[in-house]
Amino acid sequence: MPHADSLILTLVGGFVLAFAFGMLAHRLKLSPLVGYLVAGVVVGPYTAGFVADTELAPQLAEIGVILLMFGVGLHFSPKDLMQVRKVAVPGALGQIAVATVLGWALGRFVLKLTDVEALLMGFALSVASTVVLLRALEERKQVKGEIGRIAVGWLIVEDLVIVIALVMLPMVVVPAGTPMDLGALGANVGWTLLKVALFVGVMLVVGGRVMPWLLIRIAHTKSRELFTLGVLAIALGIAWVAYFLFHSFALGAFLAGLVMNASPLGHNAAERSLPLRDAFAVLFFVSVGMLFDPMILVREPWAVLGVLGIIIVGKSVAALAITKQFGLDRRTGFTVAASLAQIGEFSFILAALGVSLGALSRETHDLILAAALLSISLNPFVFKLTDRLGGKPKPPRGAEPEAADGPVTDAVSPPTSA
Repeated sequence: MPHADSLILTLVGGFVLAFAFGMLAHRLKLSPLVGYLVAGVVVGPYTAGFVADTELAPQLAEIGVILLMFGVGLHFSPKDLMQVRKVAVPGALGQIAVATVLGWALGRFVLKLTDVEALLMGFALSVASTVVLLRALEERKQVKGEIGRIAVGWLIVEDLVIVIALVMLPMVVVPAGTPMDLGALGANVGWTLLKVALFVGVMLVVGGRVMPWLLIRIAHTKSRELFTLGVLAIALGIAWVAYFLFHSFALGAFLAGLVMNASPLGHNAAERSLPLRDAFAVLFFVSVGMLFDPMILVREPWAVLGVLGIIIVGKSVAALAITKQFGLDRRTGFTVAASLAQIGEFSFILAALGVSLGALSRETHDLILAAALLSISLNPFVFKLTDRLGGKPKPPRGAEPEAADGPVTDAVSPPTSA
């Protein structure tokens, strides 16, 4: 059987190289995500040497997406979001709009892309990485403070927008040259939104009653293995139902985590699923790196710099303007701006979806990945610059310091409480 060992080789190559390059990135004071992406580039088809299974890796990455979104739901706190809603909701929506328009302008008038491709590129550039943000806030001991709550709440709103976008994009985006029937499109969008609302309602009402009961029954077995399997079975099962209904694993995984978070055993569920979430999150970033052609940095250096400029400068200036409009102090504004000066996992998911729908070219996809890799690498330096411009925060007197170095993906999702 010619491909009998492809799964094992892909897992071994992915994990070993991700560990090696992740450690190297850590030693260089960079996010380990940079190392995971580089590991993917090394085992990808665009570099010499061992090449992982390019058909199997995306499927493993899909599991990573499910578990990432499950983690976001598990740690999503409506209470925390409501505390900062007056800034986070309009701020996130405004910043997404500004970055999308900037990306569209760059793509349409400089890179000569179509309107649809330029808009999708701008949208992919508008959302920051929750993983990178929380890692930075943990190292700066700001997760529990007001600045941390605002920044995390801001990204929670972005995450919710992306979940909706992942459901709606397959209907809105049509192949080039295909005439768009606005009436049929409106009907499809309306029907899909109705189905999503019904699905969310069923999950919150029925799942909110059944899932806690089910988790308690499983816990009574006093078997750690069965409890862990039960949590994963619920997450993957609901994600599959959402994919069957809406072609979106992300929506179902997020709702599964959200409902499970409300149960008495939600904390235990998060704890049990963490190791597997860590592992498949790493494989997700490795698989993204496999899709990246590093020669884009040589072929289109100015385009890469333009896209990177939107991420680091455009989004930061928009965030500063928005936070100033809401009367936030200088230090908070600069910290939020630095938090948003990068893109990550959701940009990768959007770019991959755009390619699969035929709305994004491989060249544009590589531009987004190149800018993501560079923005994640540069984010610590952006924070250092904003410390000088806005004033480095001092921890509250008597406050317990947070650990700067926890597990790599403890920061996959926002914390449950402020």
